[in-house]
Amino acid sequence: MAKEEVKVEKRAKEEIVESQLAPGHKACSGCGLALAARTVMNAAGKDVIVTAATGCLEVFSTSYPQSAWKMPWIHSLFENSSAIAAGVEVALKALGREEEAKIIAQGGDGATADIGIGCLSGMFERGHNILYVCYDNEAYMNTGVQRSGLTPFEAWTSTSPSGKVSWGNQTDKKNMPAIAAAHGIPYVATASVAYLKDIEKKVQKALEIVGPKYIQIHSPCPLGWAHESCDTIKVAKLAVQSGLIPIYEMEKGVITSVRKITQKKPVEEYLKLQGRFKHLFKKPGYEEELKRIQAIADENIKKFNLM
Repeated sequence: MAKEEVKVEKRAKEEIVESQLAPGHKACSGCGLALAARTVMNAAGKDVIVTAATGCLEVFSTSYPQSAWKMPWIHSLFENSSAIAAGVEVALKALGREEEAKIIAQGGDGATADIGIGCLSGMFERGHNILYVCYDNEAYMNTGVQRSGLTPFEAWTSTSPSGKVSWGNQTDKKNMPAIAAAHGIPYVATASVAYLKDIEKKVQKALEIVGPKYIQIHSPCPLGWAHESCDTIKVAKLAVQSGLIPIYEMEKGVITSVRKITQKKPVEEYLKLQGRFKHLFKKPGYEEELKRIQAIADENIKKFNLM
């Protein structure tokens, strides 16, 4: 083999990074959550301790006696991933070993915005040096697609069904990034599985910052959203391009960067790909409901200067 070929082969081997979330787990085909979690863990690298709330991520990645996690990993209850992580951080400090590992707490939208919001608020308030990652698939997918505080307006779920007297979920999506920022923490960011390099950069940036950090990653769920598994990235991009999911960073409560929309898409393009919104195109008067959803996207575009 020629010397140049040897160099190329050696460089290619060096560029291969072992995934910190092993393949072979039981996630659904096209699972945005699995893609997001793998990207977060690979960006974090080694010397990481991870806590995880009950939910899809825990279920599909840790079928006893196996685990897909290649680092110390602790399964908590639905509500206390952040509290367990805080205990780990305090223990490392007590042992004088806080420099030896980074700590990541994680949970789904229900574990974050609903059941676990009290523990999360406490973690922020006490100033623990922890990165909290919310994988936002907009419902309690593991237990039957029930609505959560992050379920979008008018979406069908098993507890916010559409029918003769309802168009679907009647509450707006809870603004968790703003709630996190209101605690005065140093770093808050939103991200999407449509932009994996963006997730990597934000995770690595967050882990360099001392104190509590919060990243919320929009993660489509083919099962709960009823879209084709091959369309996960397409759906995720349309959420961003329509303005329904703004992508930005905040440092000490101030927005420091946003992902601009280069080609604005109508919300209808995003909604039509998903069975959870199909009722919006069947009932008389649906045009007015679409206008209400479009208004949410337009307000985000204005508020975050996305254009």
